Amino acid sequence: MRKVAIVTGSAGGLGKGIAERLCNDGFSVVIHDINEALLNETVSELKEKNFDVIGVKGDVSKREDQFNLVKESVDAFGRLDVFVNNAGIDAVSPFLEITEEQLNRLFKINVNGVVFGTQAAAEQFIMQETKGKIINACSIAGHESFEMLATYSATKHAVKSFTHSAAKELAKYKITVNAYCPGVAKTKMWDRIDEEMVKYSDDLKSGEAFEKFSSEIALKRYQTPEDVANLVSFLASDDSDYITGQAILTDGGLVYR
Repeated sequence: MRKVAIVTGSAGGLGKGIAERLCNDGFSVVIHDINEALLNETVSELKEKNFDVIGVKGDVSKREDQFNLVKESVDAFGRLDVFVNNAGIDAVSPFLEITEEQLNRLFKINVNGVVFGTQAAAEQFIMQETKGKIINACSIAGHESFEMLATYSATKHAVKSFTHSAAKELAKYKITVNAYCPGVAKTKMWDRIDEEMVKYSDDLKSGEAFEKFSSEIALKRYQTPEDVANLVSFLASDDSDYITGQAILTDGGLVYR
């Protein structure tokens, strides 16, 4: 029987790369995003490659949406095996300019979304009486707190903590909970970070913030979606059955823990 995976925030960026890799691995994959136009475009693109996919629009910050996402996935494919809490957003600002709106927005999406997704997936795994894999998007910012990225870093530290706690509580159900921690990738998120960093610096020009972070990578290249998808593929496979509660860095040698 073909395994089933959900990847939140997978209409573009790293999430799309993860979804396509899981399709290549033989999964039926649920593509999910809040951006309906981009979602439909990605689903069509993957169907043209003869992948077994459906699209579900939803907002990860809403608990009801996360539970509905699991329900629609099971209605379509009959089961669930892997849930990837990939959706997330960034914010760049000096610490003294962090606003209530920034804190609420990032925590709602990056942290609440992971909690609700984990709850929804775990309930389904328990009901199925099968093992299950929950895989969360952490970051190098979940291991190292970066200047100008204080709120984003705080949310990713929270994701790491919830990964640890959930792994401990859900192990008795044969549910593993792990996280992948990407570094510097050439994505729209990093384009935004670079753009915002330039605004707050007299020294940086467009592209230079990205170049500065990239130059410190030991393997001397920025990350691709495939680099992240390789790790998620392993965590979604049976080969990772004895790994749980880990937040694994995949950054080419930038942060060492």
